[in-house]
Amino acid sequence: MDFSNAPVLPEQAERMRALNERYRHHGATAVLEGALRDPEAGRIALVSSFGAESVVLLHLVAMVDPGTPILFIDTQMLFPETLDYQAELAERLHLRDLRVIRANPLEVTREDPEDKLHQVDTDACCDLRKTRPLQQALSQFDGWVTGRKRFQGSTRSELEFFEADGAHRIKVNPLAHWAPEDVRAYMDENRLPRHPMVARGYPSIGCAPCTSPVKPGEDPRAGRWRGQDKEECGIHFVDGKMVRGGAA
Repeated sequence: MDFSNAPVLPEQAERMRALNERYRHHGATAVLEGALRDPEAGRIALVSSFGAESVVLLHLVAMVDPGTPILFIDTQMLFPETLDYQAELAERLHLRDLRVIRANPLEVTREDPEDKLHQVDTDACCDLRKTRPLQQALSQFDGWVTGRKRFQGSTRSELEFFEADGAHRIKVNPLAHWAPEDVRAYMDENRLPRHPMVARGYPSIGCAPCTSPVKPGEDPRAGRWRGQDKEECGIHFVDGKMVRGGAA
């Protein structure tokens, strides 16, 4: 059952408040360990795009518990470099439970038979190729870990370590308080490979048709759905509502 857009219950909201208060002065590793090892948290998966900064959280998870389920959404519109990078990291980090998630072929044939839906309705395309497949995959989990950070845009500026994802599921953001220099330093210190497209001006990488290079001085996510009132693909919810545009 999909609980992601169900109203957040008062007890769920209080649980998130208590968790954030408990871990307020902790680092990313402690937050991640708490989420993955606390029996009360239930079954937790990591959702990764294998994008520009994904290697940081994947490396942390590999150190804490390499058997953690990793959900990778293959929209079948990704850059070839992303698919190659995903295979490289899975092998290098010894990720033992990588699960590739794709849209239902029958739904794709019915709703986007010519692979042109993104040209007329990006929200519908994201819903078909990302949101629905992910919600189906998450239905067997009690929570999921994301690599979102506060500096990544207006919709994430007040991000906390723990969020309610609907009425019954939780979302964990261990890197919420990291700055860009923290990400770079961690990659350098651990000699982690970069996504090959970062060097070409892509600090945030999504599907090929909807991602463009970013100019110096622009917001790192400016190349995602450029020219549209859209900042999120729809897989993230706040208070039971999809986050997009300037909604915080």
